[in-house]
Amino acid sequence: MKKYILITLLNTGLFFSQEISIPIDTIVKTTHETLIKGEKIKYTAETGTQPVWNNDGKPIASLFYTYYKRELVKDSKTKSTHRPIIISFNGGPGSGSLWMHIGYTGPRVLKIDDEGYPTQPYGMKSNPYSILDTADIVFVCPVNTGYSRMIADDDGNYPKRETFFGINADIKYLASWINTFITRKNRWESPKYIIGESYGGTRVMGLSYELQNRHWMYLNGVIMVSPADYKLFEEGDAVNSSLHLPYYTATAWYHKALNEKLQSKDLYEILPEVEDFTINELIPAIAKGGFISDSEKNKIADKYSFYSGLSKDFVMNNNLDIPNNYFWKELLRDKNGLTVGRLDSRYRGIDKRVAGSSPDTNIELNSWNHSFTPAINYYVKNELKFETDIKYNVFGPVHPWDRENDNTRENLRKAMAQNPFLKVFIQSGYYDGATNYFQAKYTMWQVDPSGKMKDRFYFEGYRSGHMMYLRSEDLKKSNDDLRDFIKNSSTKGMPAKY
Repeated sequence: MKKYILITLLNTGLFFSQEISIPIDTIVKTTHETLIKGEKIKYTAETGTQPVWNNDGKPIASLFYTYYKRELVKDSKTKSTHRPIIISFNGGPGSGSLWMHIGYTGPRVLKIDDEGYPTQPYGMKSNPYSILDTADIVFVCPVNTGYSRMIADDDGNYPKRETFFGINADIKYLASWINTFITRKNRWESPKYIIGESYGGTRVMGLSYELQNRHWMYLNGVIMVSPADYKLFEEGDAVNSSLHLPYYTATAWYHKALNEKLQSKDLYEILPEVEDFTINELIPAIAKGGFISDSEKNKIADKYSFYSGLSKDFVMNNNLDIPNNYFWKELLRDKNGLTVGRLDSRYRGIDKRVAGSSPDTNIELNSWNHSFTPAINYYVKNELKFETDIKYNVFGPVHPWDRENDNTRENLRKAMAQNPFLKVFIQSGYYDGATNYFQAKYTMWQVDPSGKMKDRFYFEGYRSGHMMYLRSEDLKKSNDDLRDFIKNSSTKGMPAKY
C-alpha cells in the first residue's frame, strides 16, 4: 500500500480544499537508449521516492531520487551488481540534485550553448559524455529539495527541523538512506563512490566516515566538485584571505584586465607563479597585520595589483585583503562599468549604480535558474514519467543550518586511514569565486598533515566556473577525468592493506 505526503490548499474563491500528494515510497521505471562516446548504451531510469525512518521505524521524510542503471549485453563478463555505482549530491545547503543530474554526469543534459548560456526553446538532449557507460548513477535530493519532503505523523506533527538541517544531521540521515538504497538495489558488491558539488563537498567528506563507521560501507572514492570547506571559510584568517588571489588572477585574465606582460601568457603559465607568490609572500604579509613595514606593504601591494588587475591604491586601501564582493564590483568598474559573477566570473552583470562595494545580483545564478528550472520540470514529467503537483524546489527552505562541530575534513582523513582503497578526486573551475580552486587545493593539502596518503588525492582544474561542466569542452574533459578516476581507484583484486 502506498503512503502519501498530503498538502492541503485552500481556494478562497471556490470555498473548497484540494489535496495534492506525492508517494512516500514508490518507483516509476522507464527504459532508454543513447550513444555515449560512440557506443550504443541501453539503460533503465528508476525515478521515485524512498523513506527516511526514525528509530521507531516510522517514516519522517521521503527523498526523491533518479537511478540510472545500464543494461549490460548478454555476453558481458561483468555482473550488473559488480558495476561501480556513484551516489550524487548537490549542495547549497538546500539545493536539489538537478545541477549535476541534467548538467554533468547524467545521460540527458539541458540544451545550452557551448559556453553554458541558456538558449530557447528550452529542452533536453543526449549527453554523449555521460559516465553511465562506466558506472551506474543515483541522483539524490535531500529533504526540502527537489520533491523531497518531511512527513507528518498521525497527529499532523512534522519532525523537528534539527533532524535534517545541519552538517551532522544531514550526514547522519543521508548515510542511513544510502544504506537502505544499496540494500534494496542489491549493490553491496559494487565499488561505491559518492560525489558532491559545492556544499556537497562538505557532505561527502562527512559521509565517507559515517558510512564506514556506522553502516560498515567502505567506499572506493570520494569526488568533490567545486567543494565548499566551511572549516576554511569560517577561519577568516590570513590564509583564507590570501587564497582568493589566484582566482582573481584567472578572472582578470579572462576579462583581459591584467598587465600586458601577464595577459600575453596562457592562463596555465600564470597560475603557478601567482600560487607561489600567494603561499610564500602574501600569506606571511597579511599575517603581520598592521605591524607590516611600509616597504614590505608597498612591495606586496605592487605584486597584488599586478596579479589581480586591481589598482595599487585599491589594494593598499584594503590593507592587502580584498573581499570577494569588492573584487566582483571593482574589476571592470573603470573599464565598462559591469560586474563579474560570483559562481562563474566569466558572466558579466549590470548594476543600478557603478558605485558600491558589491554586485546587485548573482548574474550567473540568474542565468542557470533560467535554463535549468524549465528543463528539470519538463524532463521529470515527460521523459521520466514521474508526475506530481508538488513544486520542484531548485533551492528549498533548509535554513537556519547548524554548522557546529564540523569535523568533516578530519573524518575524511580517518576514513582514508582506515580504508586503504579510498581515494579522493577534486574538480574545480578556475573562474569560480564562491568555492575557488586554490581553496580546494588547500583543503586537499590539509586533510592529511602526515603526507602519507597524498598519492591517493587527485586534482583537476577547468577553464570555467563553479559548474565547470556547463562549458562544452569541459563537459567532455570532466566526465573523462571521472572515468579515469574510477579506473585508477579500481582495486584489481589487490588486498586492502598497507
